[in-house]
Amino acid sequence: MLKLLVFLPVFGAALLAVIPGRHRQLLWRLALAWALAALLVTGALLVVFDPAGAPVQLFESRAWNARLGSYFALGIDGISLAMVGLTALLTLVAVLVSRHIDSPRLYYVLLLLLQSAMFGVFTARDWSLFYVFWEATLIPLFFMIDRLGGENRQRAALNFFLYTLGGSVFMLVALLFLYDAAPGHSFAMHDMAEGGRGLPPAMQLLIFAGLFIGFAVKMPVVPLHGWLPLAHVEAPSPVSILLSGVLLKMGAYGLIRAAETLPAAFVAVQDGLAALALASLLYGALLAWRQQDLKAMVAYSSISHMGIVLLGIAALDPAGFNGAVLQMVAHGLSAALLFLVVGLLYRRTHSRDLADYDGLRGRAPRFAFFVAFGLFAAIGLPGSAGFVAELHVLVGAFRHWGLWVIGLGLAMLVGAAYGLRVVGHLLRPAVRSTGPDDMSGSETVAAGLLAAGIVVVGIWPAPLLTLVGGSTARIAALFAGS
Repeated sequence: MLKLLVFLPVFGAALLAVIPGRHRQLLWRLALAWALAALLVTGALLVVFDPAGAPVQLFESRAWNARLGSYFALGIDGISLAMVGLTALLTLVAVLVSRHIDSPRLYYVLLLLLQSAMFGVFTARDWSLFYVFWEATLIPLFFMIDRLGGENRQRAALNFFLYTLGGSVFMLVALLFLYDAAPGHSFAMHDMAEGGRGLPPAMQLLIFAGLFIGFAVKMPVVPLHGWLPLAHVEAPSPVSILLSGVLLKMGAYGLIRAAETLPAAFVAVQDGLAALALASLLYGALLAWRQQDLKAMVAYSSISHMGIVLLGIAALDPAGFNGAVLQMVAHGLSAALLFLVVGLLYRRTHSRDLADYDGLRGRAPRFAFFVAFGLFAAIGLPGSAGFVAELHVLVGAFRHWGLWVIGLGLAMLVGAAYGLRVVGHLLRPAVRSTGPDDMSGSETVAAGLLAAGIVVVGIWPAPLLTLVGGSTARIAALFAGS
């Protein structure tokens, strides 16, 4: 089933590649069908997965290069399955709102190849395979930004590529050190974790530094965030949905896997990670508050929300890990919703300036509703997925740092300020008598899917907590008493 999941989008991309680009509607319908198929396979995985069962399920492995100890090994636990579900849902949403995209054949082919690589990252159980899929995400993203983005698309694409590739070099060197320490010189995650835990703390710290740079660039963590605002602003909005909703989560997911492998290093740098998390929280929120460009505002707010994820991981306890994974899902849904509606508004008005949307409630009520809903979800309003996630992170962090976590509260207040500022503009009397056409049927369905996910997780988080709880508890047990 996991091989089917990973390679199903590749087959779809191959089919779409031979269809002439002038058949825009056919390309869209076929891409939608493949995205739905991937979501159905994900649903089947959710049905067969047993949260109380083995740590890694549906495991399959085949020798890739036996002499090097490299295997094409796939498997899932609760954390990876949650990320696979998020990837499948957001890809479907990205296709739904891409009916009028330029160069549709190129776009849909790259989109499906990107989905395949993201599935591979979250299901790989071999570090060499993980690295291959990690790097494979760069290629379609680079061309999607470079070929289909805004005026500064080439600068944004190159900036993104160089930042991420530079971080990956440090990650590769760190993995080679781990490979040397693994029993039998194997890239299998289990073997490398066993070898990593047996290393002296100083060596663990050295290896951790390399892995952290690679993952922190992707998250991104301040001060390694320089690529993100420009990439988000210049990328097509459906691409921004995946970039913010899934690609940033790859960094946090990799960091959680690194925590399993190098527990002594994480304990040693726990306070430093918390300091970086709070810096990202406040820095991202303050910059979002100052933005007049709606897309830039959402981009900078992503830095702040990923700071919450980092703080949850740094807590190294079950509540913190649960909060980090919940925040990954919650931010994926809320950021995707905001990028979706802002992108649709820009396509109609060719403006992202906040002042141009004064009185939007009276001119395009569905747009106004989803913008306001996404902002309230992003600031963690009770009843939303973000509230549940931030509460778990707050509980986990308070156990370790006490009142120092007041920084999280300050960031939430700033987030509330920029959210309410935008809502205030939407509710003002309209300066213009005419406005953008309201959302179409397929656009409303796409936004409704995301809004429904936010509400369901916010009101009934138990299924998601049950799904990831066994995996997070096993990781947290490595740090019991630290």
